[in-house]
Amino acid sequence: MLKSFFAFVQKKLHTHTTGSSPATSAHVLHKEAVVHSEATLRQLFTDAGQGHVFQYFETLTVEEKAKLLAQLNDIDVDRCNRIFAKATTAGPHDHDAFDPLPDSSFCSTLDADKAADVEQWRKDGVKLIAQGKVAVILLAGGQGTRLGSSAPKGCYDIGLPSGKSLFQLQGERILAIQRLAAKTHPELAATAIVPWYVMTSEPTRAGTENFFKEHKYFGLSESQVMFFNQGVLPAFTMDGKILLESKGLVSTAPDGNGGIYKALKKEGVLSDLERRGIPYVHAYCVDNCLVKVADPIFIGYCVSKNTGCGVKVVPKRSHDEPVGVVCLREKKFSVVEYSEIPQELSKLTSADGHLVYRAANIANHFYTTAFLNGIDAMENSMEFHVAKKKIKHVDLSTNEVVVPTANNGIKLELFIFDVFPHCEKLAVLETARNEEFSPLKNGPASKEDNPATSRADILAQSRRFIEAAGGSVVGDIELSPLVSYDGEGLEKAQGVAFEGPKYISNL
Repeated sequence: MLKSFFAFVQKKLHTHTTGSSPATSAHVLHKEAVVHSEATLRQLFTDAGQGHVFQYFETLTVEEKAKLLAQLNDIDVDRCNRIFAKATTAGPHDHDAFDPLPDSSFCSTLDADKAADVEQWRKDGVKLIAQGKVAVILLAGGQGTRLGSSAPKGCYDIGLPSGKSLFQLQGERILAIQRLAAKTHPELAATAIVPWYVMTSEPTRAGTENFFKEHKYFGLSESQVMFFNQGVLPAFTMDGKILLESKGLVSTAPDGNGGIYKALKKEGVLSDLERRGIPYVHAYCVDNCLVKVADPIFIGYCVSKNTGCGVKVVPKRSHDEPVGVVCLREKKFSVVEYSEIPQELSKLTSADGHLVYRAANIANHFYTTAFLNGIDAMENSMEFHVAKKKIKHVDLSTNEVVVPTANNGIKLELFIFDVFPHCEKLAVLETARNEEFSPLKNGPASKEDNPATSRADILAQSRRFIEAAGGSVVGDIELSPLVSYDGEGLEKAQGVAFEGPKYISNL
């Protein structure tokens, strides 16, 4: 049986590092792994007060035993208990004090007086990209369920004339910024490569890898694309006992997009960044069709601020827009939900008429690899969020599977911005919403943040780029990211009348 367990674990580790498809040829990450024996796992879980996970062990088949041991081997039970205890005993935040971001932490590209600074940040960022000092991390663990699709969300076609998916739009932006960096610094053309680390979940891993392979990595080199899995945490009873989904399987759930920090180390991303000598990272979510991947302005700005962590924001549309705001909570950097900020603060305006609390969070971050390597030490003081849920489980007293009709358990998650309170400095860059943020959250029948709004925002941006270059547009015109990353290189559009629907792949 032990031989079967080790064989199962090795197969599982191979799947996590190379993907479910054996034919994949993307670069392989080397996952951290320690394989414990059955006896060691029994002792660890028993000492942690979670020994009941072995209650049905002797009734399982050899294969089921091996599968359970492999799952338990992947769970740091002491860490899980610590996270549960801290999350469920945390005090309320009803009376927290809020303050605006300090001027030293905030800058806006919308400020005309900052035009020279913005151009310098762009130049600095482009040079860093040309030097091979920038990588990108994509948070792509979600499925397209709300969109009516069973495929990973990044595979979704928002209805552009080109038929491109979110993955393709983003992959081509990486290729475009690489080419721009190499053209700007031809002496560095050989190093102008931006590694792309794609975080998936277990259910989306195979589909994501296969999609990339089928589309030839969107023109990128296979060796610069790496896949890794988001972490999971066990589901708990209200009093902290790990729930069993079946007699041979622990109930688990994704640990939130903040689980990326643990996954970066566990899945080998940090060691790969170190191997490549990359000091700067841009991280973003897959559902934003307008995202400027490896944005040189954002990178240049954050590096100029000499900070380990940065966040890109857009102005709130109105004081009551339901979006999290980057500000200070109890004198620490935080993202505060709109419902938590008192109305009088939400409506507060500055002398120039802008909302004081306007920095809407769009899950678009900058990190130094040194900062990411230090996050492990911060986790003990991070507060995971509690979500009470109806969780199917095995009743240990009746041995029956129960499908509850009321909340019976707790799932824990960390948000990617939960690291902000631990930052001594945070670089916050405000950018134009219509140029950089169009989230795909809802299905076609919804009124906002749907495929139609994403499509319209891409087409509107293409129109702006062409008109700014002196051309004109009638109908739907889509510019490929390979033609222009951010409106540059469109001199040939001057005086040209473009009629749609049309996809422009070259000029």
